[in-house]
Amino acid sequence: MAAIDRVVAADAAPRTAAFRLRAVNKWYGHFHVLRDVDLHAASGERIVLWGPSGSGKTTLLRCLAGLEPVESGFVEISGSRKPVGPLSEPRPTRGVAMVFQKSTLFLHMRVIDNLTLGPRDVRRMSRRDAEAIAMRHLGTLRMTELAQHYPVQLSGGQQQRAEIARALCMDPSMVLFDEPTAALDPELRGDVAALIGEVADAGRTVVVATHDEQLVRGLAPRIVLMADGAIVGETNAAAHFGPIAS
Repeated sequence: MAAIDRVVAADAAPRTAAFRLRAVNKWYGHFHVLRDVDLHAASGERIVLWGPSGSGKTTLLRCLAGLEPVESGFVEISGSRKPVGPLSEPRPTRGVAMVFQKSTLFLHMRVIDNLTLGPRDVRRMSRRDAEAIAMRHLGTLRMTELAQHYPVQLSGGQQQRAEIARALCMDPSMVLFDEPTAALDPELRGDVAALIGEVADAGRTVVVATHDEQLVRGLAPRIVLMADGAIVGETNAAAHFGPIAS
């Protein structure tokens, strides 16, 4: 646990890197969203991105996921660098799954069909194998009885669990969470925080953009502080929030 909590220097590359960003810059038109971002994580590490709205947290996640190209610098995932430049095409990064703040489940599809779409189309699994994997993850997330439901029949917390299950069906080595508890009430936030902890405990690299102190304390991660598109420092949960009262 101490290895997770310590402050890591930006230039001290870990032995086994899940990802590495070096001098990454990203613009949306004239808006400079990411400014010379340097960040890396070891395989299986837990990181929280912490900062105000507009600080670049979501864009950083999208660049890691391959959903946004970067204009300069480089993004390296498991030793493989992604194309750089304004003409680069977004291309989802294999082995990386992202859970978005707002539900992206297809409303016209049952939960089971949402979960099996990726494995069948991308990983070329048979329907039978994809459904077996989907049901296993739904069972882990206590959602087996909801497999035949449509997203509109689910509560907010159930939709978020379905999103996590869908991500896990792609067997990712890294999972990115964008404000996963922002729209949930306190009780549901605790449930989702526990689920994210279970995802991390399985050995996956986890990166979370959040303002949820409960989630941060539960993960006991490195906290990467962001402002105006730049990383302005790193700390850990105990240093940032103080010790948990006994």
